Amino acid sequence: MTSSVAETGATTTPQPTLVELSKQPPWDLLVIGGGTAGIVGAKTAARFGARVLLVDRDHPGGDCLFTGCVPSKSLLAAAAAAAAARTAGRFGIDVPVVSVDFARVMAHVHGAIEHIAPTDSAEALERAGVRVVRGHATLAGPTSAVVEGVEIPFRQALLATGAAPMLPPIPGLEAAEALTSETVWQLRDLPGRLAVLGGGSIGCELSQAFARLGSEVVVVEATPTLISREDPEAAAVVTAALETDGVRVCTGAGVVAVSGRSGQGGSLTLEDGARIDYDVLLVAVGRSPRTAGLGLEGAGVAVDERGYVVVDDHLRTTNHRVWAAGDLTGHPQFTHLAGVHASTAVTNAVLGLRRSVADAVVPRVTFTHPEVAAVGAPTGSAGSDREVTSWSNDEVDRAVAEGETAGFTKIVTDRRGRIVGATVVGPRAGEALAELTLAVTRGLTTTALAGSTHPYPTYGDGPWNAAIATVQQRLRRPLTALAVRTLAATRRRVVSRRG
Repeated sequence: MTSSVAETGATTTPQPTLVELSKQPPWDLLVIGGGTAGIVGAKTAARFGARVLLVDRDHPGGDCLFTGCVPSKSLLAAAAAAAAARTAGRFGIDVPVVSVDFARVMAHVHGAIEHIAPTDSAEALERAGVRVVRGHATLAGPTSAVVEGVEIPFRQALLATGAAPMLPPIPGLEAAEALTSETVWQLRDLPGRLAVLGGGSIGCELSQAFARLGSEVVVVEATPTLISREDPEAAAVVTAALETDGVRVCTGAGVVAVSGRSGQGGSLTLEDGARIDYDVLLVAVGRSPRTAGLGLEGAGVAVDERGYVVVDDHLRTTNHRVWAAGDLTGHPQFTHLAGVHASTAVTNAVLGLRRSVADAVVPRVTFTHPEVAAVGAPTGSAGSDREVTSWSNDEVDRAVAEGETAGFTKIVTDRRGRIVGATVVGPRAGEALAELTLAVTRGLTTTALAGSTHPYPTYGDGPWNAAIATVQQRLRRPLTALAVRTLAATRRRVVSRRG
């Protein structure tokens, strides 16, 4: 079945059928999957003048638009408004009653999706020169795919089918019909007792959001800390923030059994025998690649032991005509990385270039309150050739003015003073990380960052002051300090003689 503007009620010429498309010359690029990677890849190739066909099972937009970035950040915004109303007393503003209308909250969430959806729609892709077909595509060989029973030839192909929430093999979990980050947006009533299995970024964001909206939330994480990949101090700040918002945090707690059914009530049994009762169960323990049913083996496309498509540094698969980008490749699963990788893969495929992703600098943000943003080398500890400098939000004037002093900035520098990593914890940390990402990417030094004029007062003062502190530390080193004192003394003598 083809997708056309006519489906939305607009007037347009009839789109070619699949059979008609199959009789055309091989497509320069066949894109399988209409998420971020597929959309960016298809548009990029079309701009290069390539004939592009994009096949998606449903409608373009992908997880980020419909079940990920957009709905989750919309929910977090509503939750932040509820939290701000409850805590307004610290500013001398009393809000007698905070009432949450969950139906209106979800209407706001879905309204945001509907507002953004036209940008990623089939109609927008068609206007950009991309032919869009709705259906399931399977590779039929090295240079062809079957779409809804019709064989479509191609010269190059881009796999961009993404990943899906994973359910761990816990007895009773499958029968519990737990919600995931894909299905939680179907909720119509605010859960009374919500159990969240998984304390990574998604689990922490949704735990805090529902707690702020009024649910009784327990988050269960098997590792010793929440967001365990991040700086331990950052994890501690997030844990304290969640607990302040009423979330019960259970870390180092493996779940051995699940009973009941999400939406009807049940319980989790932990390794130590403790039981956690819930009304609704949400699982957020990771994602697995959507590679099943793509005909990869017959097309000569290899996957690893976890099911991810094997790609080289140029994002080419083991079939030299097929490329892959996004969550199904095993690279970090971020929307922004999927888009960059898709552009890289398509540039290589269509133009014959050899752009590499081997040394890509990938920033990441956990959108709790406060946010945790990180890039590059880990900031948890210094090494023999690296130095870590920290700056507390207690010393950031904007944070003090807003009463948001939980958090810090840490910068990692190498022996030459270049910024190689950073962590920022606090409000709008993701925005504050932007210049640090540029610094890591371009090999900038803390001297360059410290010497740049920054607007005041902003949360960007954290990274700036951390850079200044790093420069000052280097100036206090014995040889550097001696050189500075010598230069100052020489200058005094010169000035005295001139006087």
